[in-house]
Amino acid sequence: METHASNALMTRGGAPPALPVQMKYCLYARKSMEQEDKQALSIESQVKEMLELAEREQLEIVEIKRESHSSKEVGQRPIYNELIAEIKQGKFNGILTWAPDRLSRNAGDLGAVVDLMDQQLLHEIRTYGQKFTNNPNEKFLLMILGSQAKLENDNKMVNVKRGLRARCEMGLWPAVAPTGYLNHPDRNKKCEVIVDEIRSEAVKQMFEKVAYNGWSGRKIYHWLKDDIRFTTRNGKPLTLSNVYIILKSTFYYGEFEYPKGSGNWYKGKHDPIITKDLYNQVQSKLTSDHTVRKLNKEFAFTKMITCGLCGSGVTADEKFKKLKDGTENRYVYYGCTKFNDKHCPCGYIREEDLIEQLANILDTISLDEIGMKDRIKAEIQSHNEFQESVLGEKSSKIKVKEIDIRNYAKHILRKRPMYEKRELLSNLRSKLVLSDKQITIRQ
Repeated sequence: METHASNALMTRGGAPPALPVQMKYCLYARKSMEQEDKQALSIESQVKEMLELAEREQLEIVEIKRESHSSKEVGQRPIYNELIAEIKQGKFNGILTWAPDRLSRNAGDLGAVVDLMDQQLLHEIRTYGQKFTNNPNEKFLLMILGSQAKLENDNKMVNVKRGLRARCEMGLWPAVAPTGYLNHPDRNKKCEVIVDEIRSEAVKQMFEKVAYNGWSGRKIYHWLKDDIRFTTRNGKPLTLSNVYIILKSTFYYGEFEYPKGSGNWYKGKHDPIITKDLYNQVQSKLTSDHTVRKLNKEFAFTKMITCGLCGSGVTADEKFKKLKDGTENRYVYYGCTKFNDKHCPCGYIREEDLIEQLANILDTISLDEIGMKDRIKAEIQSHNEFQESVLGEKSSKIKVKEIDIRNYAKHILRKRPMYEKRELLSNLRSKLVLSDKQITIRQ
């Protein structure tokens, strides 16, 4: 009887019959961001329809995943990546989705799904009207449908680029209107921009103040923010980087490059706010202004002092003042970065005043507080020996006094190069704090 029962369980070829695979499905719903999918089923509609299908077919759904990312780029959908990883882990071996193009519209993601089928980790993909298993014909059909979706994406991209190029050739601006302009409210005049009567005058004055009055971008920024309280059409003030973007944009005199950096230039149909000559004057000023600041933008005490009011770091800024002889004086100010409190009232202190306060602090601390004490002592000793041997200043025995060490440390702060100043302060064993334009030390 045992032999007969055993033989009954054997197939004709001598192997036991394959046990049916227990199917566990993940319901994956994705709403594409592409234009043609605006009329497609929403995510929740997809979920509702597929849940009804699962109930009719008695399919076990382990998890439901929803995603709104575009599938044009490989690996850019976090939920989809999670789905693939959990199939590899064996959490489920089937996918339930509305249509094949919900899974993929690029070759990389499509290949990942087919690879999982080849590895027998993914046994089945169910859509509303089709079923795909690890069968050559069904996998081939799946790849055709996925490739068709990719072809649609590629063709659409070509058509969009062609349409944008055609608009540019007509002098139209295929993007959001820059500050000082507005997109035309008439939908039949798409990509046309009109002058913003509220903001265009301020934009024009920005160029004039740089060209004729020698204002810097930062001065323009403060004028817009503090004096005229300029805001964009979204009700926000311009940032300093926005100011420079405007001042460097050719759009305001009637020409533009699209896409940026492509080398494709077009004559705009819009009304210019400034002349090309004014634009060129501004560029000349900005170039020379940038060169001066780039050469001089070195600060000795940044990242070494903390704001005593809000605990933020202390940074530095520079100002330039033109003299009657045509030269410029550079002034450096230190103040709170306002990282922890954007309304911090710490205030700014001139670098010269900061140095003198630091020098006075050296008179109040012990020499042990100056971490460079031994090095300073050695340098003073070497200097004195040089005077004795080379200059002939005889001395019975040279002694380095405490006052010498303090004065030499002050000399470093006032006269020595920036790296020596930073080294001296970095060796202080106490913390430097700026509060109400006063430097103090804290243990």
